[in-house]
Amino acid sequence: MAATASLQTAPVPEGAPITVCEVGPRDGFQIEAAFIPTAKKIEIINALFASGIRAMQVTSFVSPRAVPQLADAEAVLAGIDRPEGALITALIPNLKGAERAAGCGVDAVHTVVSASETHNLKNVNRSIDASLKDFEAVFTLLDNSGIAVEGGIATAFGCPFEGIVPPEQVARIAKRYQDLGATSVGLGDTTGMATPATVRAAVRAIRAEAPGLGIGLHFHNTRGVGLACVMTGLAEGVTHYDASVGGLGGCPFAAGATGNICTEDLIYLLNESGYDTGVDLDRLVGAARLTQATLGRELPGQVLKSGPRLRRYDPGLTATAAG
Repeated sequence: MAATASLQTAPVPEGAPITVCEVGPRDGFQIEAAFIPTAKKIEIINALFASGIRAMQVTSFVSPRAVPQLADAEAVLAGIDRPEGALITALIPNLKGAERAAGCGVDAVHTVVSASETHNLKNVNRSIDASLKDFEAVFTLLDNSGIAVEGGIATAFGCPFEGIVPPEQVARIAKRYQDLGATSVGLGDTTGMATPATVRAAVRAIRAEAPGLGIGLHFHNTRGVGLACVMTGLAEGVTHYDASVGGLGGCPFAAGATGNICTEDLIYLLNESGYDTGVDLDRLVGAARLTQATLGRELPGQVLKSGPRLRRYDPGLTATAAG
């Protein structure tokens, strides 16, 4: 999101504010098999805002045929509470999606093009250059509507079809976004292929190719290194991270995709590392429990299971070793 993504180049100092954008209501809900009632989506979103989350990707203006779970985008946006200072965002794939978003009171939108030609064809049935050309009209419309645009780059750290994605390719797309008028880009780890080394390389390549362009990071935890990649991002000066309640998520058009890094786990890590998130972890865990109950299955988040580090237990309820 243009208003929050980092412009820093030095490591993020301890105590600095970090923006965590909750993407579960979009990235998490989009692949659920059973439709989540609109009222339940609104209840979960409001609970997340009540925890102190102030940036949220609430929905996506995609074709209901392609993603039926998000067919109620307008109704969700009309029904949620909007805390003062909150940044309400949505994903859009094209001009039609931008037109829908402009009429729903969002503060910013997130476009997306893949760094991999094969994935872009699978995701939106277009070449990379065609997608970027299409975004010219999107940027014009949204600029006239006063809505900020973040240029999203999917498969930024690797593609399940093509393998390695050169950081220079990511930087080239970032520069195209900057030329269109974006003030920030979000790098998406669509199938969890990011490593600390690839994150470092991509961030540095963008800073060399598109100086002044803000960078946000969106990691999945497919191979268990999502939070390690966050620490690398912090070392590179990035202060904007996406995460999903309970660790929900995954791209329906990418083989092998699993959930995003978990919002509660990320907030725990950042709080324990001395950063300012503005989020009440206990209330956030409550929102995760509500999400888990709504979906009717155990979610992968770790803090949801274990609680915070200094949680206390009654020794009288714990067995004592014999002998």
